[in-house]
Amino acid sequence: MRKILVGAFIFAMTLSANSFADIKMGIILGFTGPIESLTPAMRDSARLAFQEASDSGSLLGGEKISVLEGDSTCVDSAAATAAAEKMISDGVAAIMGADCSGVTGAIATNVAVPNGVVMISPSATSPGLTDLNDNGYFFRTAPSDARGGQVLADITKDRKIKSVAITYTNNDYGKGLADVYAAAVKAHGIKVTTVAAHEEGKGDYTAEVSTLAAAGGDAVAVIGYLDQGGKMIIQGSLDAGAFDTFILSDGMIGQSLVDNIGDGLKNSFGSMPGSTGKGAGIFANVAKSGGIDSSGPYTGESYDAAALIVLAMQAGKSADRASIAKNIMDVANGPGTKIYPGELKKGLDLLAKGKAVDYEGATGVNFTDVGEAFGSFLEQEIKGGKFKTAKQR
Repeated sequence: MRKILVGAFIFAMTLSANSFADIKMGIILGFTGPIESLTPAMRDSARLAFQEASDSGSLLGGEKISVLEGDSTCVDSAAATAAAEKMISDGVAAIMGADCSGVTGAIATNVAVPNGVVMISPSATSPGLTDLNDNGYFFRTAPSDARGGQVLADITKDRKIKSVAITYTNNDYGKGLADVYAAAVKAHGIKVTTVAAHEEGKGDYTAEVSTLAAAGGDAVAVIGYLDQGGKMIIQGSLDAGAFDTFILSDGMIGQSLVDNIGDGLKNSFGSMPGSTGKGAGIFANVAKSGGIDSSGPYTGESYDAAALIVLAMQAGKSADRASIAKNIMDVANGPGTKIYPGELKKGLDLLAKGKAVDYEGATGVNFTDVGEAFGSFLEQEIKGGKFKTAKQR
């Protein structure tokens, strides 16, 4: 009799523990490497959405979320896939990330898709990811550089630049965006004096600066990362008196660049995905309440990526990986009640009642048929020692 009672007690305790086990979510971003100054705000924005859903009491009848983090490094595919493998073996239901295009593609192809785990990247923009063989498990809340390069070229034309040298970080993101941008500025009648690759993580970029200086131009377009090569090429160009105007890709936009370069950027401009719409304003207030500076790149996209995951879970009434994948497009594109940042409980409650939602989020989420954002862009310039939005494109 005592053995039966003990056995029943152990079974009851096991059942109770399993019933209240947290749903695990993964966040993979480049916490070290060439964009490390951007990723804390991106991480915190995603955590904000996960926490909002967890605290709502409405997620799958009151389930809670715990977050596991991994370092993509942005540039080391082996390290990134190892981080993802550990995360998946630890039981995450889905992954918010990764960030840079090369590591994102590596994780999706080698780890996430083969294991049937949804990834939603907030910032991987390479056009090459559009045709990824993902079996419906890869999405991105950031728009492709196929459009981003055209927008940056339009801004270059409007800023009266007549000739430009281009340097790009030698990876999927840099090469893809440089190709689109170079073709687009040429179509505008702007002379491209050179297109030269650079590697990340070097201690000296004198040779790269010399190549750009020899080619000349009204400006140099720096398609790269703000915490390593791109920053050093800008500083080297200023020190050499080679250029005083820099055209900045999204990976170059962040407060740390202005803090490091200072007045040398006063003539410079660039673009990044983003919106000035209703959702963006709401997110700015929600993020501020959570102690997050939402002005940097990809914060809204990170919140939206996490929000889509939890809403897809609720739509399918399950944290099952395949169910999440099946329901992402429905909650992203509607039709249904529009849901904005800070309204995840509202969305979860509607879905629990069998009602449809259309998640607008911070960035006006709307996916193409392959699960990537159509997106809009913000023209950026430096005013008063900070990046400011000139207009939405």
